[in-house]
Amino acid sequence: MEVVLEMTLPRNAESAPLVRHTLDASLRGLGVPPEVRADIALALGEACANVIQHATAGKDYEVRARMDGARCVVEVIDGGAVVSTAEGGGTGRRVWDGPPAPPGAEHGRGLQLIRACTEEVHILDRVQRNGAIVHFEKSFAG
Repeated sequence: MEVVLEMTLPRNAESAPLVRHTLDASLRGLGVPPEVRADIALALGEACANVIQHATAGKDYEVRARMDGARCVVEVIDGGAVVSTAEGGGTGRRVWDGPPAPPGAEHGRGLQLIRACTEEVHILDRVQRNGAIVHFEKSFAG
């Protein structure tokens, strides 16, 4: 069985729990172990938080998830310009391209968390549109 979810959400803090719960319910229905579901929920929450905080131009964002018997593939797609480190005299790199945050930092560790919890993490620029796609995959085997 394959389950596909596609959601267009407002870029606000209330949308992240909705998409996490919706995806988790689907994963639970497929019999995915709780620890794997927790990793996916954490990664999804971090990707959504990044869009909500940093994709300045878009009103909405999209989440696409595809689950089969072995893995979950998630894409979080923002619809706007991403704040760059050029603001305040930085180098002009996108937020995702910066160096890893120090261990004690309160912000900036989202990508590190996504990479630690999932597999096949890719950050892609959208073709012919502003924004980015955060793509990650997680095997149900753990």
